[in-house]
Amino acid sequence: MVFQDADDQLFMPTVLEDVAFGLLNMGKSRGEAEKKAREILAELGMNSGYDRPPWHLSLGEKRRVALAGVLVMNPEILILDEPTTFLDPPGRRELAAVLNRLRQSRIVVTHEVAFARQTTQRAVFFENGSIVADNSVNEVVRRFEWE
Repeated sequence: MVFQDADDQLFMPTVLEDVAFGLLNMGKSRGEAEKKAREILAELGMNSGYDRPPWHLSLGEKRRVALAGVLVMNPEILILDEPTTFLDPPGRRELAAVLNRLRQSRIVVTHEVAFARQTTQRAVFFENGSIVADNSVNEVVRRFEWE
């Protein structure tokens, strides 16, 4: 799961240590964990700055590092809570492009219709704890007149 606020997810002294953390806890060697962390970071456009503290990163960089920390463990399902929070339009486009390249199934919790259309095919709408719509993103948007 990738949290809404990356600051709540990043806690190690460096970017590389943060991304490798999950693999180290799964019993991987430091060398193997760091190699995989570098690969995932590069896939997400973070080709340098591995020794930087996460709190010195831009909001978009923090989002990518938090995502890398989850992807490095190769989850079957990726859950993203309000992934566009704090991102400017170029950052949103970059994130959508990254998500669309991933193999994992995704659950994206968002209020942003345009982002949902870019990154998902199906929408489930909840109201007062109950599912009130479950259909294609476009059909749910039309039903609730969010355009």
